Amino acid sequence: MRILAIETSCDETAVAVAHDIDDVIQIETSLVRSQIDIHTVYGGVVPEVGARQHLEMIMPMIARAVRPDGAGIDAIAVTAGPGLAPALRVGVEVAKTLAWTWGKPLVPVCHLEGHIYANWIGDEKTLGTVTIPAFPILALIVSGGHTELVLMRDHGQFERLGETLDDAAGEAFDKVARMLGLPYPGGPAIDALALKGNPHAFAFPRPMLNRDDAMFSFSGLKTAVLYELRKDDTRLTDEGFRADIAASFQEAIVETLVEKTMRTAGKCAPKSIVLAGGVAANALLRNRLTVAAEHRGIPMFLPPFRYSLDNAAMIAAAGYYRAQHGDFTDPLTLVAHPNQDI
Repeated sequence: MRILAIETSCDETAVAVAHDIDDVIQIETSLVRSQIDIHTVYGGVVPEVGARQHLEMIMPMIARAVRPDGAGIDAIAVTAGPGLAPALRVGVEVAKTLAWTWGKPLVPVCHLEGHIYANWIGDEKTLGTVTIPAFPILALIVSGGHTELVLMRDHGQFERLGETLDDAAGEAFDKVARMLGLPYPGGPAIDALALKGNPHAFAFPRPMLNRDDAMFSFSGLKTAVLYELRKDDTRLTDEGFRADIAASFQEAIVETLVEKTMRTAGKCAPKSIVLAGGVAANALLRNRLTVAAEHRGIPMFLPPFRYSLDNAAMIAAAGYYRAQHGDFTDPLTLVAHPNQDI
Protein backbone atom coordinates (compact mmCIF):
# COMPACT_ATOMS: atom_id res chain seq x y z
CA MET A 1 0.00 0.00 0.00
CA ARG A 2 1.28 3.48 -0.92
CA ILE A 3 0.21 6.37 1.29
CA LEU A 4 0.29 10.10 0.60
CA ALA A 5 0.51 11.92 3.94
CA ILE A 6 -0.01 15.60 4.78
CA GLU A 7 1.01 17.36 8.00
CA THR A 8 0.24 21.03 8.80
CA SER A 9 -0.48 21.04 12.53
CA CYS A 10 1.90 23.86 13.49
CA ASP A 11 4.86 25.51 11.77
CA GLU A 12 6.08 22.79 9.40
CA THR A 13 4.44 22.11 6.06
CA ALA A 14 5.13 18.46 5.31
CA VAL A 15 4.29 15.91 2.63
CA ALA A 16 5.41 12.29 2.40
CA VAL A 17 4.85 9.19 0.33
CA ALA A 18 5.44 5.79 1.94
CA HIS A 19 4.84 2.09 1.45
CA ASP A 20 5.37 -0.97 3.63
CA ILE A 21 7.72 -3.92 3.53
CA ASP A 22 6.57 -6.60 5.99
CA ASP A 23 4.82 -3.95 8.13
CA VAL A 24 7.92 -1.74 8.34
CA ILE A 25 7.27 1.67 6.80
CA GLN A 26 9.60 2.71 4.00
CA ILE A 27 9.66 6.38 3.07
CA GLU A 28 9.87 7.15 -0.63
CA THR A 29 9.56 10.92 -0.30
CA SER A 30 9.63 13.17 2.76
CA LEU A 31 9.40 16.92 2.23
CA VAL A 32 9.40 19.42 5.11
CA ARG A 33 9.27 23.20 4.83
CA SER A 34 9.99 24.76 8.22
CA GLN A 35 8.67 28.20 9.17
CA ILE A 36 11.13 28.72 12.02
CA ASP A 37 12.85 31.61 10.24
CA ILE A 38 9.48 33.37 9.87
CA HIS A 39 8.23 32.90 13.44
CA THR A 40 11.55 33.54 15.19
CA VAL A 41 10.98 37.30 15.06
CA TYR A 42 7.78 36.80 17.10
CA GLY A 43 9.38 34.45 19.65
CA GLY A 44 6.80 31.77 18.84
CA VAL A 45 4.31 30.59 16.27
CA VAL A 46 1.65 33.04 15.03
CA PRO A 47 -1.27 30.81 13.90
CA GLU A 48 -2.58 32.96 11.04
CA VAL A 49 0.90 33.58 9.68
CA GLY A 50 1.57 29.85 9.79
CA ALA A 51 -1.66 29.04 7.98
CA ARG A 52 -0.84 31.45 5.15
CA GLN A 53 2.57 29.83 4.75
CA HIS A 54 0.94 26.39 4.59
CA LEU A 55 -1.39 27.65 1.86
CA GLU A 56 1.55 28.85 -0.20
CA MET A 57 3.65 25.72 0.17
CA ILE A 58 1.34 22.71 0.33
CA MET A 59 0.27 22.28 -3.30
CA PRO A 60 3.75 22.77 -4.84
CA MET A 61 5.09 20.19 -2.37
CA ILE A 62 2.36 17.69 -3.25
CA ALA A 63 3.10 18.26 -6.92
CA ARG A 64 6.72 17.25 -6.27
CA ALA A 65 5.68 14.06 -4.47
CA VAL A 66 2.92 12.55 -6.63
CA ARG A 67 1.45 12.62 -10.11
CA PRO A 68 -1.30 15.19 -10.80
CA ASP A 69 -3.96 12.48 -11.00
CA GLY A 70 -2.81 10.68 -7.85
CA ALA A 71 -1.88 7.56 -9.81
CA GLY A 72 -0.10 4.96 -7.68
CA ILE A 73 -1.49 6.29 -4.39
CA ASP A 74 -3.79 3.92 -2.51
CA ALA A 75 -4.86 6.19 0.37
CA ILE A 76 -4.38 9.69 1.78
CA ALA A 77 -3.51 10.29 5.44
CA VAL A 78 -3.74 13.70 7.07
CA THR A 79 -3.16 15.16 10.53
CA ALA A 80 -6.63 16.03 11.83
CA GLY A 81 -5.45 17.23 15.26
CA PRO A 82 -4.29 18.32 17.71
CA GLY A 83 -2.63 21.55 16.68
CA LEU A 84 -3.30 25.15 15.69
CA ALA A 85 -6.76 25.39 14.17
CA PRO A 86 -5.90 27.63 11.16
CA ALA A 87 -2.90 25.47 10.31
CA LEU A 88 -4.73 22.16 10.67
CA ARG A 89 -7.57 23.32 8.43
CA VAL A 90 -5.21 23.88 5.52
CA GLY A 91 -3.97 20.29 5.50
CA VAL A 92 -7.39 18.80 6.22
CA GLU A 93 -9.14 20.70 3.43
CA VAL A 94 -6.41 19.87 0.91
CA ALA A 95 -6.54 16.18 1.85
CA LYS A 96 -10.33 16.12 1.62
CA THR A 97 -10.24 17.74 -1.82
CA LEU A 98 -7.63 15.33 -3.16
CA ALA A 99 -9.43 12.28 -1.71
CA TRP A 100 -12.72 13.32 -3.30
CA THR A 101 -11.17 14.32 -6.63
CA TRP A 102 -8.97 11.23 -6.97
CA GLY A 103 -11.45 8.82 -5.44
CA LYS A 104 -8.98 7.71 -2.75
CA PRO A 105 -9.83 6.63 0.82
CA LEU A 106 -9.04 9.24 3.48
CA VAL A 107 -7.41 8.41 6.82
CA PRO A 108 -7.50 11.02 9.63
CA VAL A 109 -4.49 10.70 11.96
CA CYS A 110 -3.88 12.06 15.45
CA HIS A 111 -0.63 14.03 15.47
CA LEU A 112 0.48 12.37 18.73
CA GLU A 113 -0.18 8.94 17.27
CA GLY A 114 1.98 9.94 14.34
CA HIS A 115 4.89 10.74 16.65
CA ILE A 116 4.63 7.27 18.19
CA TYR A 117 4.62 5.63 14.76
CA ALA A 118 7.86 7.35 13.82
CA ASN A 119 9.34 4.32 15.58
CA TRP A 120 7.98 2.06 12.81
CA ILE A 121 9.89 3.83 10.04
CA GLY A 122 12.67 1.70 8.62
CA ASP A 123 16.10 2.74 7.48
CA GLU A 124 16.41 2.79 3.70
CA LYS A 125 19.48 0.51 3.90
CA THR A 126 17.94 -2.18 6.11
CA LEU A 127 14.51 -2.22 4.48
CA GLY A 128 12.19 -4.79 6.05
CA THR A 129 14.74 -6.22 8.49
CA VAL A 130 14.23 -3.44 11.05
CA THR A 131 13.01 -4.53 14.49
CA ILE A 132 9.72 -2.90 15.44
CA PRO A 133 8.27 -2.47 18.95
CA ALA A 134 6.40 -5.39 20.51
CA PHE A 135 3.07 -4.89 22.29
CA PRO A 136 2.20 -3.83 24.89
CA ILE A 137 4.16 -0.61 24.44
CA LEU A 138 4.73 2.21 26.91
CA ALA A 139 5.08 5.45 24.96
CA LEU A 140 6.54 8.64 26.40
CA ILE A 141 5.24 11.53 24.29
CA VAL A 142 7.17 14.75 24.87
CA SER A 143 6.53 17.82 22.74
CA GLY A 144 5.80 21.53 22.92
CA GLY A 145 2.15 20.97 23.76
CA HIS A 146 2.09 17.50 25.31
CA THR A 147 3.84 15.39 27.92
CA GLU A 148 2.06 12.06 28.31
CA LEU A 149 2.64 8.42 29.15
CA VAL A 150 0.47 6.19 26.99
CA LEU A 151 0.03 2.41 27.08
CA MET A 152 -0.45 0.99 23.59
CA ARG A 153 -1.88 -2.54 23.72
CA ASP A 154 -2.13 -2.96 19.94
CA HIS A 155 -2.41 -0.85 16.82
CA GLY A 156 -5.02 1.83 17.46
CA GLN A 157 -5.52 0.88 21.12
CA PHE A 158 -4.29 3.61 23.47
CA GLU A 159 -4.71 4.23 27.19
CA ARG A 160 -3.37 7.47 28.61
CA LEU A 161 -1.77 6.70 31.98
CA GLY A 162 -0.56 10.19 32.81
CA GLU A 163 -0.10 13.70 31.47
CA THR A 164 1.11 17.12 32.50
CA LEU A 165 -1.06 19.17 34.80
CA ASP A 166 0.26 22.45 33.37
CA ASP A 167 3.20 23.18 31.05
CA ALA A 168 4.44 20.49 28.70
CA ALA A 169 8.17 19.77 28.78
CA GLY A 170 8.72 21.31 25.35
CA GLU A 171 6.82 24.43 26.39
CA ALA A 172 9.04 24.73 29.47
CA PHE A 173 12.12 24.45 27.23
CA ASP A 174 10.84 27.29 25.05
CA LYS A 175 10.01 29.55 28.00
CA VAL A 176 13.32 29.01 29.79
CA ALA A 177 15.18 29.55 26.53
CA ARG A 178 13.42 32.90 26.19
CA MET A 179 14.51 33.82 29.74
CA LEU A 180 18.11 33.05 28.74
CA GLY A 181 17.88 35.09 25.56
CA LEU A 182 18.12 32.00 23.35
CA PRO A 183 16.42 31.77 19.95
CA TYR A 184 13.16 29.99 19.15
CA PRO A 185 12.67 27.03 19.21
CA GLY A 186 14.11 26.70 22.68
CA GLY A 187 14.69 22.94 22.93
CA PRO A 188 17.63 22.64 20.51
CA ALA A 189 19.14 25.89 21.81
CA ILE A 190 19.11 24.71 25.44
CA ASP A 191 20.38 21.26 24.41
CA ALA A 192 23.39 22.88 22.71
CA LEU A 193 24.12 25.39 25.48
CA ALA A 194 23.78 22.74 28.21
CA LEU A 195 26.77 20.87 26.76
CA LYS A 196 28.97 23.70 28.06
CA GLY A 197 27.44 23.80 31.54
CA ASN A 198 27.40 21.95 34.86
CA PRO A 199 24.11 20.03 35.30
CA HIS A 200 24.54 20.10 39.09
CA ALA A 201 25.29 23.81 39.42
CA PHE A 202 21.73 24.61 40.53
CA ALA A 203 19.41 22.37 42.56
CA PHE A 204 16.22 22.89 40.57
CA PRO A 205 13.17 20.87 41.69
CA ARG A 206 12.18 17.54 40.16
CA PRO A 207 8.42 18.11 39.88
CA MET A 208 6.06 15.50 41.31
CA LEU A 209 8.68 12.77 41.74
CA ASN A 210 7.29 12.24 45.23
CA ARG A 211 3.91 11.21 43.75
CA ASP A 212 3.46 7.57 42.87
CA ASP A 213 1.61 8.18 39.63
CA ALA A 214 2.31 9.03 35.99
CA MET A 215 1.41 12.72 36.17
CA PHE A 216 3.81 15.55 35.32
CA SER A 217 4.14 19.25 36.12
CA PHE A 218 6.76 21.65 34.81
CA SER A 219 5.37 25.07 35.68
CA GLY A 220 7.10 25.12 39.08
CA LEU A 221 10.44 24.15 37.56
CA LYS A 222 10.15 26.98 35.06
CA THR A 223 9.32 29.39 37.90
CA ALA A 224 12.34 28.16 39.92
CA VAL A 225 14.58 29.10 36.99
CA LEU A 226 12.95 32.52 36.78
CA TYR A 227 13.51 33.20 40.49
CA GLU A 228 17.17 32.17 40.19
CA LEU A 229 17.65 34.58 37.31
CA ARG A 230 15.97 37.41 39.21
CA LYS A 231 18.51 37.19 42.03
CA ASP A 232 21.00 39.02 39.83
CA ASP A 233 20.05 39.57 36.20
CA THR A 234 23.52 40.93 35.40
CA ARG A 235 24.73 37.33 35.42
CA LEU A 236 22.91 36.76 32.13
CA THR A 237 25.86 38.32 30.35
CA ASP A 238 28.06 35.49 31.65
CA GLU A 239 28.05 32.62 29.13
CA GLY A 240 29.19 30.14 31.79
CA PHE A 241 26.32 31.09 34.10
CA ARG A 242 23.78 30.73 31.30
CA ALA A 243 25.24 27.34 30.36
CA ASP A 244 24.99 26.14 33.98
CA ILE A 245 21.34 27.26 34.14
CA ALA A 246 20.56 25.47 30.87
CA ALA A 247 22.34 22.29 31.96
CA SER A 248 20.74 22.22 35.42
CA PHE A 249 17.27 22.91 34.00
CA GLN A 250 17.64 20.22 31.34
CA GLU A 251 18.93 17.75 33.94
CA ALA A 252 15.83 18.33 36.08
CA ILE A 253 13.44 17.76 33.19
CA VAL A 254 15.22 14.67 31.86
CA GLU A 255 15.56 13.08 35.30
CA THR A 256 11.85 13.62 35.92
CA LEU A 257 10.81 12.18 32.55
CA VAL A 258 13.04 9.13 32.86
CA GLU A 259 12.16 8.37 36.48
CA LYS A 260 8.41 8.67 35.85
CA THR A 261 8.65 6.51 32.73
CA MET A 262 10.60 3.73 34.44
CA ARG A 263 8.37 3.81 37.48
CA THR A 264 5.31 3.44 35.25
CA ALA A 265 7.01 0.64 33.29
CA GLY A 266 7.43 -1.23 36.56
CA LYS A 267 3.66 -1.17 37.02
CA CYS A 268 2.39 -1.98 33.52
CA ALA A 269 5.18 -4.36 32.42
CA PRO A 270 5.50 -3.32 28.76
CA LYS A 271 7.43 -5.39 26.23
CA SER A 272 8.77 -2.20 24.64
CA ILE A 273 9.24 1.48 25.48
CA VAL A 274 9.12 4.12 22.76
CA LEU A 275 10.02 7.79 22.83
CA ALA A 276 7.92 10.15 20.73
CA GLY A 277 7.45 13.87 20.07
CA GLY A 278 9.65 16.81 19.20
CA VAL A 279 11.64 16.61 22.45
CA ALA A 280 12.63 13.08 21.35
CA ALA A 281 15.44 14.86 19.51
CA ASN A 282 17.02 15.84 22.85
CA ALA A 283 20.32 13.95 23.09
CA LEU A 284 20.41 13.69 26.89
CA LEU A 285 16.86 12.32 27.07
CA ARG A 286 17.57 9.71 24.40
CA ASN A 287 20.69 8.55 26.19
CA ARG A 288 19.21 8.42 29.70
CA LEU A 289 16.08 6.56 28.58
CA THR A 290 18.13 4.02 26.67
CA VAL A 291 20.37 3.32 29.68
CA ALA A 292 17.42 3.11 32.08
CA ALA A 293 15.44 0.77 29.83
CA GLU A 294 18.47 -1.43 29.28
CA HIS A 295 18.94 -1.66 33.06
CA ARG A 296 15.36 -2.96 33.34
CA GLY A 297 15.77 -5.31 30.39
CA ILE A 298 13.10 -3.60 28.28
CA PRO A 299 13.80 -2.88 24.59
CA MET A 300 13.95 0.88 23.99
CA PHE A 301 12.94 2.40 20.66
CA LEU A 302 13.96 5.90 19.57
CA PRO A 303 12.64 7.59 16.42
CA PRO A 304 15.25 8.54 13.83
CA PHE A 305 16.40 12.12 14.43
CA ARG A 306 15.00 13.28 11.10
CA TYR A 307 11.54 12.00 12.05
CA SER A 308 11.53 13.24 15.66
CA LEU A 309 10.31 16.72 14.77
CA ASP A 310 7.04 17.34 12.92
CA ASN A 311 6.96 15.60 9.55
CA ALA A 312 4.54 13.78 7.26
CA ALA A 313 6.49 10.50 7.20
CA MET A 314 5.24 9.68 10.69
CA ILE A 315 1.67 10.51 9.59
CA ALA A 316 2.11 8.11 6.68
CA ALA A 317 3.24 5.39 9.10
CA ALA A 318 0.27 5.87 11.40
CA GLY A 319 -2.03 6.20 8.40
CA TYR A 320 -0.83 2.89 6.98
CA TYR A 321 -1.79 0.94 10.10
CA ARG A 322 -5.14 2.72 10.33
CA ALA A 323 -5.78 1.94 6.67
CA GLN A 324 -5.02 -1.74 7.37
CA HIS A 325 -7.91 -1.69 9.83
CA GLY A 326 -10.21 0.21 7.45
CA ASP A 327 -10.26 3.37 9.58
CA PHE A 328 -11.36 5.63 6.73
CA THR A 329 -13.63 8.66 6.86
CA ASP A 330 -15.93 10.47 4.46
CA PRO A 331 -13.98 13.30 2.77
CA LEU A 332 -17.08 15.51 2.93
CA THR A 333 -17.44 15.28 6.72
CA LEU A 334 -13.89 15.39 8.12
CA VAL A 335 -13.07 18.48 10.20
CA ALA A 336 -9.95 19.58 12.06
CA HIS A 337 -9.82 18.84 15.80
CA PRO A 338 -7.41 21.34 17.44
CA ASN A 339 -7.83 19.77 20.90
CA GLN A 340 -7.81 16.13 19.86
CA ASP A 341 -6.00 13.73 22.16
CA ILE A 342 -4.79 10.23 21.58
